[in-house]
Amino acid sequence: MMMGRMAQVTIHVPPRPYQARIENGLFTRAGALLAELLPQSSRIFVLTVAPVYRRWGAKLLRSLKASGFRPQVLQMPNGEPAKRLETVETLAEKLARLGADRKAVIVALGGGVVGDVGGLLASLYMRGIELVQVPTTVLAQVDASVGGKTAVNLAAGKNLLGTFHHPRVVLIDPGVLSTLPNREFRAGLYEALKCGIIGDVELFLRFEQNRDQILKRDPLELEWLIAASVKLKAEVVSADEREGGLRRVLNLGHTIGHALEAETGYGQLLHGEAVAWGMIAATHIARTVGRTDSVTAGRITDAVLSLGRLPEVKVNTRKVLARLQTDKKTQDSVVHFVLPREIGKVEVVNDVPERAISDAMEEVRRLSRGGWERKGNC
Repeated sequence: MMMGRMAQVTIHVPPRPYQARIENGLFTRAGALLAELLPQSSRIFVLTVAPVYRRWGAKLLRSLKASGFRPQVLQMPNGEPAKRLETVETLAEKLARLGADRKAVIVALGGGVVGDVGGLLASLYMRGIELVQVPTTVLAQVDASVGGKTAVNLAAGKNLLGTFHHPRVVLIDPGVLSTLPNREFRAGLYEALKCGIIGDVELFLRFEQNRDQILKRDPLELEWLIAASVKLKAEVVSADEREGGLRRVLNLGHTIGHALEAETGYGQLLHGEAVAWGMIAATHIARTVGRTDSVTAGRITDAVLSLGRLPEVKVNTRKVLARLQTDKKTQDSVVHFVLPREIGKVEVVNDVPERAISDAMEEVRRLSRGGWERKGNC
């Protein structure tokens, strides 16, 4: 993919397909692109958090104003703890006080939390208003901003309260990743790697062969990586919008990952880091129950660990097992796991023995204590 040439990925969902547009420098043209898609009478409300607004808010607002919009800014608290229903209610009250009507458009400028909260807000306010996703983290660009899933957390677990509400468009500028803290940058890469494992061998090979360029945030490499991840997700979502079957493959690493996030109070692990440990656990389970071979398991585990040090996992296995029972993927008390068979192919299974899960958690704890440093990964 050449610099300056926009990649466009279409997500085919009823009642109206929409596009994810990916290009370095896209922020400067965001207003012009939205002017083509939205009525001139649209009232734009940019939802964001303070750190993102400080870095990118002025640039986006300039672009919107240059195209005739009169955007207003809504700020919400930063971080996963803000991903609660009370945040949505507070923002809705602000919209009402500002006179927002059915012509209001929420522009979610930020990471996955902003995208999720903004999406849920847009789906509920006046029974549904337009949404534009402008993701500013790797995680949000490759995963959270595409597919229409919105949600907030409950004390009982992650993403248990939500809706499906697709955006009008997703505007992805990989250039904004230049200011992302290194830990957040790497955490998002795990979701891109996930896309390679579940359905894109070339994407997985890119992680194996071009890891140094990726970690150095090479603009061309990131543009290609993000476009490939979005394309894979778009294909899955287009075939199964509401997670009836195929879409569940996108949950690789999320079953145990969500349990780890919830059990650690959403404060110790970034979402991508939890998914990374979850993918390692799923791979260990797949090896234990004979769904994959040792070479494939080794390649996946090495690919995850080679992206950098992950936080140590100190959670109790029994508590993780209890968390799995409240996961959205659990049906009739049967936990469903996405397990890798080979690179680019996974399957959803519901017959994983509890012992295999416990063994996987022990392996995660061992690796997180530094049991993989002998391989030279750090």
